[in-house]
Order: sequence, then C-alpha cells, then structure tokens
Amino acid sequence: MNHSDHVHIAYYFVISLLTTSLIVLGLVLLLTLLCNRKQNTDDQSEETVIPAKICARVYPLTDIDAATDGFNRRRIVGEGRLGTVYAAIFEKGEIAAVKRIHPRLVLGNIGFGFSRTLGSLSLAQHPNVVPIVGYSEAPGERVIVMEFVGMVCLDFYLHQNPDGASLLDWNHRLKIAAGAARGLQYLHEGVAPNIVHGCVKASNILIDVKFCARVCDYGLSFLAPKEKRGLVGYVDDEYWRGGGVCKESDMFGFGVVLLELLSGRRCDEGFLVKWAMPLIQEMKFSEFLDPRLVIPHDIRPLVRLTKVASTCVSNSRKSRPSISQVTTILNNLEIDST
Repeated sequence: MNHSDHVHIAYYFVISLLTTSLIVLGLVLLLTLLCNRKQNTDDQSEETVIPAKICARVYPLTDIDAATDGFNRRRIVGEGRLGTVYAAIFEKGEIAAVKRIHPRLVLGNIGFGFSRTLGSLSLAQHPNVVPIVGYSEAPGERVIVMEFVGMVCLDFYLHQNPDGASLLDWNHRLKIAAGAARGLQYLHEGVAPNIVHGCVKASNILIDVKFCARVCDYGLSFLAPKEKRGLVGYVDDEYWRGGGVCKESDMFGFGVVLLELLSGRRCDEGFLVKWAMPLIQEMKFSEFLDPRLVIPHDIRPLVRLTKVASTCVSNSRKSRPSISQVTTILNNLEIDST
C-alpha cells in the first residue's frame, strides 16, 4: 500500500467520524427540542386546570333597588350593627341576601376601599361560610350581596325562640360548634389573604335544617371601626385598649359563642364570661350547663368543650389557642358523639 492509499484511507476515516458526530449531535438536539416542547405542553396543561378565582360581581344600584322593591320593609330578613338585610329577587330569578350598610357608617368612612375589600372577601368559598357574591357602590350607598341560604341564626335558636333551645340537643350543639370552628379556621388559614372575622357571635352563625353551621358577616369590621353597639362582650379587653380586631380577638368571640351553646345564656355585654368562669373553675357544671336540656350520662364531651371555651376567653392574646387547635378538638368531639 503506497502513501497515496494511506492518505485516502485517513481522509475517508475523518469524513466518517465527522458524519457520525453530526448525526449524534442532531439526534441530541432533536431530543432536547422534543423534551422542551413536552415540558411546555405539560406546563400549559397544568395552568389550564387551575380553577379561576371567583370575584365579586358589581351590581348597579338600580338593579339592587328593583330586586328589593325599593328596599321595601316587607323584604327585611334581618337587622344588625352594620346594616339591614333584605331578600332580593333579580330579573333572572336569582335570589340573594342584600345587606344595605347604615348610611351613617357610609358617610363616616368615605374612601375606605370598599370595592377592593369586598373583592378580596368574595374569594372565600367553604361549606361552613356564607359566600359574598357581589356588591354595589354609589354616593351615600354601600350594599353587599350574599348567597341567600334561608337559614336561622344561632342567636334565634338559643335566645329568641321559646322552643328553639330544646331543638338543639347536646349532639346538635357539638355539631354546630365544630362546623362554626371549621368555617372560622378556613377564614383564618385557608384563604389568601387570611380573613379576620372581626365580630364572632351567635347572630353571625347561621344554622340550616340539618344543623350545619355557616359563618357570615366576616371581614366587615372596617365598615365600623368605632362602632361599639353589638360588639361589646364579643371582643377581648385588648380590643378596647387599642389592639383592634385580630385572629386572637376572634378566638375570644368564638369562646363566648361556646359558652352560650353550653349555658343557653346570652352574652349580656360580657357578663356571661364573668358569671361562667368561676363555675367552670370550681367544676360546678350542673349549675353552668343549660338547664333546659337533660344532662347526658357521659358528661366528658361537655366538660371538654367547656374547658376549650374557658381557654379562649380567659387567656391573654399571646396564650390563646389558635382556631386550628380548637377545630381539631371539636371535630373529634363531633365524631365521638355520632
């Protein structure tokens, strides 16, 4: 084999090596492109399955006015510290509960970010929470549109209907307490941004025919930051010293609700806590529990519930239990009672 043959062999070897390298490189590039395309497709697929957040609908005030017959008094289904609630029927047959904020509160809070706050509150969606579906805003008017649930508040059962308390046996009261706790836990921890209720009390807990509890009127304390009516007794001492509403003050209100469920007595602007705490500390449960009901043979669940209530109302904000801790206990009590 002469020198020329060696050169030709080397030439063809180099050409073959380069061709093989280009083929391998091309395959690598092709696989990379395919992987990137698949990843992008997967990312897009994941984005498409994320449910859209539900935002509050803006209702023209004229529609609200027509749906309530001009805020006719015959449409009133409730009145509270913030406003009057009307049953509204819109053109397409949609039924809703409309809360018309008291004019004095509207005039006293010009430019308080009503629409922004209501938009945030409307994101709350939970079986134990009454959803806010929309709002209306006009000069001198602020209106909140909520789902119409056709339920009676806990305050009515316990304190207004002579036969209401007897309908709530101890098992039903445990169920109501656990359901309200789950609703409050969702507001405190399950929605972003977290929602401080601001006025946890029996009239803001609705009960359906199956004794399922749903929390309403949450996050509205900004409407009446200086309004004491309907709030005294349901917030802690720190609130009146300038601490304002917070999750810990909600826990105090929830503790008061538990005391009302257990004793059958009204809050009476804080007197209930002062009356109940010595009896609980001295373990005089027969004097503390609602005399309208027969005390069950196994009183341990009620004793446990009483201790939970006392920790909510007797401790300072720093040492008060969180709603998740309370909910865990009440869920277990509810399960054991069934």
